[in-house]
Amino acid sequence: MKCKPRPLAIATEIRRVIALEARTLKALHASVNGAYQKAVKLMVRCRGKVILTGVGKSGLIAQKVAATLASTGTPAVNLDPAAAKHGGIGLIQRQDLVLAIGKSGESDELNDLLPRLHAIGAKLIAITAEPRSTLARAANVVLVTPVAQEACPLNLAPTCSTTAALAVGDALAVALMKLRNFRTEQFACNHPAGQLGKRLTLTVADVMRSGKNNPVVRENMNVGRMLVELTRQHAGAVTVVDRKGKLKGLITDRDIRRMLKQDRSIQKFSIQQIMNPRPTTIRPEALAARAVEIMELRRHPFNVLPVVDGRGRSVGMIQIHDLRSRGI
Repeated sequence: MKCKPRPLAIATEIRRVIALEARTLKALHASVNGAYQKAVKLMVRCRGKVILTGVGKSGLIAQKVAATLASTGTPAVNLDPAAAKHGGIGLIQRQDLVLAIGKSGESDELNDLLPRLHAIGAKLIAITAEPRSTLARAANVVLVTPVAQEACPLNLAPTCSTTAALAVGDALAVALMKLRNFRTEQFACNHPAGQLGKRLTLTVADVMRSGKNNPVVRENMNVGRMLVELTRQHAGAVTVVDRKGKLKGLITDRDIRRMLKQDRSIQKFSIQQIMNPRPTTIRPEALAARAVEIMELRRHPFNVLPVVDGRGRSVGMIQIHDLRSRGI
């Protein structure tokens, strides 16, 4: 009959693994030398693409590093060594740079490609724990990832070694970003979809209620008509403007409820008496994500945000539910 592991034993083992991987990264940090500078210079001078390759778990790390490089301004692709031997090597050209990841540096699938890479003339950077390996000897630059032992209790499954290789790949990508002065706008262009893309690209103008859908009332309108407009637009608020369209205030459902608590005869008040004359506003060119920050990261969050142009004219309104429905 098998005994269930005690919770304390599980927690202890998890801490052991994390501590061992942390020590691996500390040793990697101490091992950084001039080879890294040479590697980054080779990558930034590359006139072709950077091709990542590796076998097994190292191949999975290669996929991730290729994706990170491609999304941060360095054209990069992943090439499986097995696929390379069946025609995929045609992807590699002389102006390209190959970044090969292999802990032992002795994987047959990877090393079988080395003569062909030499014939093509593509430069090779190796990420390996073995500086005297076949892979290392064939490389133009070797980035050594010292790994005392794997976190695996058998010291077999790649754990610490893949963590070290991933850290090196991330470090190279970030160094290249800084050398190229890679900006937020460029990052946004490479991430047009998903939560990240929306936060970096969608503007207030893309999301706001504008034109006929912009709930606007004139400051001299009677309260009864204002209530009709507020109900008709289903925005939870109306902006108050003068005859030139300049924003003068904001009335929300909350303002109406507050006035009703004071006096049931709300229609005896004027719009100026009900409205907030100094509402927080935003410009249409601002990022929609900024609108979320303004509306939610306050001591007293609110649900609507008037949008004004450079002349202070009301051009739209943002409702928090509109932002959430767009995934921001």
